[in-house]
Amino acid sequence: MSEQPAIPGPHEMRASNDDRERFSKILHEAMSEGRLTVGELEERLDQVYAAKTYGDLIPVVRDLPGYQVVPRIQQPLATPAPNRIGGRGTSSNAIAIMSGSDRKGPWVVPPSFNAIAIMGGVEIDLTQATFEAAETVIQAYALMGGVEIRVPEGITVVVDGIGFMGGFANSVRTQGPPGSPVVRITGFAMWGSVDVKPPRRRKDKRGHREIEH
Repeated sequence: MSEQPAIPGPHEMRASNDDRERFSKILHEAMSEGRLTVGELEERLDQVYAAKTYGDLIPVVRDLPGYQVVPRIQQPLATPAPNRIGGRGTSSNAIAIMSGSDRKGPWVVPPSFNAIAIMGGVEIDLTQATFEAAETVIQAYALMGGVEIRVPEGITVVVDGIGFMGGFANSVRTQGPPGSPVVRITGFAMWGSVDVKPPRRRKDKRGHREIEH
């Protein structure tokens, strides 16, 4: 009897485009925390996008503290949950003037939403949100303040804001399946920042941040 070929281990499995994007997000976050220089980021991104197996991806984050990298089994694409779009917008503004304001948890986002931070901070978390319409426009304005927008996977995000003596940064590149919500983030940052980020990562009991779907 001929021997059956050995089943490849998790690190020998072929890396997907989704795997590469996950590692790219980790590297961008590490640079924003000051752990990597711009040159190191570019060098590691080249390794990420050239990786053929999951094992090729591991070395690029091995020296970054707190990350527990777990291979993820690729699941077939599913249509978006039918309750992701629908309902009536529960809030159309988040305004912080020398203060703080947030919108998070389960809430319904209207077709147009304004986030304004003047010497204050606004946090918009879309992780558990649903959307009144198929397309949503978030207009973010930061003047000597900051607006932070957390965007989950499974929706399409388009960012086209402008920063003048400030920052309008996008560290996510999510493309949802056909029929998923589309969120367009625009606006202006002056002496302040608008940051579009992925959802917060959960921590396990050892304090490690897990890279999750």
